[in-house]
Amino acid sequence: MSNKFQEINREEKIILPPNMEGWLEENSLARFIVTIVDELDTSAMENAYKGGGSAPYAPKMMLSLLFYRYARGTFSSRKIEESTYELIPVLYITGGLHPDHDSINTFRSRFLPEIKEHFKDILEFAYEMEVYKIGNISIDGTKVLANASKHKAMSYEYACKLEKQLTEEIEKLFEMASSPETGVPNPEIIREIEIRDKKLKKVKVVKKKIEERAGERYEIEKSEYEAKMLSRQLKEEKSGKKIGGKKPEPPNPSPKPEEQINFTDEESRIMPVSGGGFEQCYNSQAIVDMDTMLISGNYVSQNPNDKQEIEPLLEELDKLPDKIGKAEKAAIDNGYFSESNVTMLSLKGIEPYISLGRQSHNQSIEERFEKPSEMPENGTPLELMKYRMKTEEGKKFYAKRKSTVEPVFGIIKEVIGFRRFMLRGLEKVTGEWNLVCTAYNLKRLCKLMG
Repeated sequence: MSNKFQEINREEKIILPPNMEGWLEENSLARFIVTIVDELDTSAMENAYKGGGSAPYAPKMMLSLLFYRYARGTFSSRKIEESTYELIPVLYITGGLHPDHDSINTFRSRFLPEIKEHFKDILEFAYEMEVYKIGNISIDGTKVLANASKHKAMSYEYACKLEKQLTEEIEKLFEMASSPETGVPNPEIIREIEIRDKKLKKVKVVKKKIEERAGERYEIEKSEYEAKMLSRQLKEEKSGKKIGGKKPEPPNPSPKPEEQINFTDEESRIMPVSGGGFEQCYNSQAIVDMDTMLISGNYVSQNPNDKQEIEPLLEELDKLPDKIGKAEKAAIDNGYFSESNVTMLSLKGIEPYISLGRQSHNQSIEERFEKPSEMPENGTPLELMKYRMKTEEGKKFYAKRKSTVEPVFGIIKEVIGFRRFMLRGLEKVTGEWNLVCTAYNLKRLCKLMG
C-alpha cells in the first residue's frame, strides 16, 4: 500500500495576513515585549541622538529587538541582523526594518547604563500587575566565560622570568652592537635590541598590573584576616580559654606566581569551573525571588569565590523601589558563608540561611533527624542562624534554594544558551549580564501573566 502525501505547488499564490499582527498569537513573547517596552520611558536614549544625517532606528524598537533575541538565545549582532530577514516575531518587532549588525552592536554598547535602569522598571511593572512582590530570596553565582581565551595570557611567574631573560639579552646585544674593526653599530643587532626592548616594556606593564591587583587582593584579605582575629579574640575573652587549632595565617602582599593578565580581556580572571578545570571567566551573581523566580538583582564580580559578593548584592536590592517590598529571608550557598556576611544580612533585616558546609546528597539518619538545642538567649547573628538551620522549618526553607536560583541559572545557560559574554571589560560585561537577566525576566513574566 503506497502512502499519498499532500502535494506542494510552489507556483501557487499563498494568501497571507495583511500585516504582522495576524502572524502572532495574543500571548506571544514578541508581542509581550513590545507592549512592555512601549510603557518604558526611553527619553534618555532618544535625547542622546543629536539629529542630522539619516534618521536613526527608534530606541524602543532596538530595545525590544535586543530583549527578544537575548530571551531566544541569539547574542551575536550579526545573527540578530540575520533574524530580521528570517523570523516572523522579529519582523513584527522591527516593523519590517532591518538594522545592520553595526547599528545593533553600537546601540547595545552605548545604552547599557540605560538598560540597567529598565531592569528595575520591569520589576516595578510586574509589581503593578500584582505578579511580583519581593519577600524570600535565594542568592547564588555562576561562572560565565569571558570573550577571551585563557591561552592568551601571561602569569606573574612567567613575566618575571621573561623580564630577566630579555634584560640579559639586551645587555649582551649592546656589547655586540659595535664592530671592533670599524666601531660602527651593526644595524641587524640594533633591530634585535629594539624588538626586545619593545617586548620588555610590555612585560613590565603586565608585571605592574598584576602587582596592582595583588595589592587590591591583599587589602581585602587583610580586612578579612583582621575580622577573623578580632572574632577569635572576643570568643577567647568571653570563654576565658584559648581557642585550639591552627590560627588564621596573615595574607601575603606579594603576587602569586599563577596570577595573570589576559591580553584579550584584561579584566577577566582565571576561575575554577564546574566539572573541574579553569577557564577565563567572570563571576555572574543573581538574587532570585523564591515565589516568582524573577531575578531581583544582578551583579558581576572578578572574584573567583563568592565570600565578598553579599555587600554589592545588597546594594543592588537597595536600588529597588520601596513599594516592591523588602527581602525577609535569604537562602544562600555555603560559598558565601562568613560571620561578617551573616551579620551584614541580619543588620539589613534579612534572616540569613547559609550552609556552614557543603551539603552531602545522601545525609546520614543522624544528620537528617538532628534536633536543635535551645535557642540561644542574646545570641550573635551567627549563633541564631546556626540554631535556625537545624530546625525543621529552617531545613525546608534552605532546601528551596535548589529549586529557585539554581534552575534560573540552568535556564539561562542551557535553555537560553548564554554561556559566554559577547562584550569585554568589567563595565560592559556587567551591562550585558543585566541585559541577559532582563531578557530572562521578560520571558518569565510573559509566562507568569499568560
